[in-house]
Order: sequence, then C-alpha cells, then structure tokens
Amino acid sequence: MVQNELCLYLALILFFIGCVGFIFRRNIFICLMSIELMLNGINLALVVAGNMHNNILGQVTSLFFIIIALAESAVGLALIVSMYRAYTRVESDVISEMKH
Repeated sequence: MVQNELCLYLALILFFIGCVGFIFRRNIFICLMSIELMLNGINLALVVAGNMHNNILGQVTSLFFIIIALAESAVGLALIVSMYRAYTRVESDVISEMKH
C-alpha cells in the first residue's frame, strides 16, 4: 500500500512539473514536453489506481492516453517545424505572427 502512495506522489510531482513548465516557459518545444510530462503523470496515476482496485480499466485507459499523446506530439512537432522554417525561432510570441 505504501508503494502505491509513493507512485501517486510521483504522478503528482510529474504533473506539477509539467504545469510549471507549461506556464512559465515561452519556448513551444518546452511547452510540448511539459504537456507530455502532465500526460505521463496522469497515466501513472491511472495505472496505480487500477492496481489499487485490482481493475484493468486503468491500464486500458492509460493506453488510450498514450495513443492520444502520440498523435498530439506528431501534430505539435509538425507545427514547430513549420514555425521554425517560417520564423527561425520557436517561441510562443511567434504564434500571433502566423495568422498572415
């Protein structure tokens, strides 16, 4: 039982680090990695909760979150590459310039 609580604390720490990175960084690549950290924290919490209740539903839901994170990363990296080609920098201020 203690190991489950420690894993939940780790999930909370991962999610918190992701939130702080997303809020305080201007680089889009760092923001994308921060979103991935938040999703990994959620995945860990789902797996631990499923383990605590002897239910496989947490692992199945976590698998769907991993698939969603994969799609989000592919689209996000494509946007970052196109932003870098057009403006040679990848900061959140560039997004307002991309409207043209």
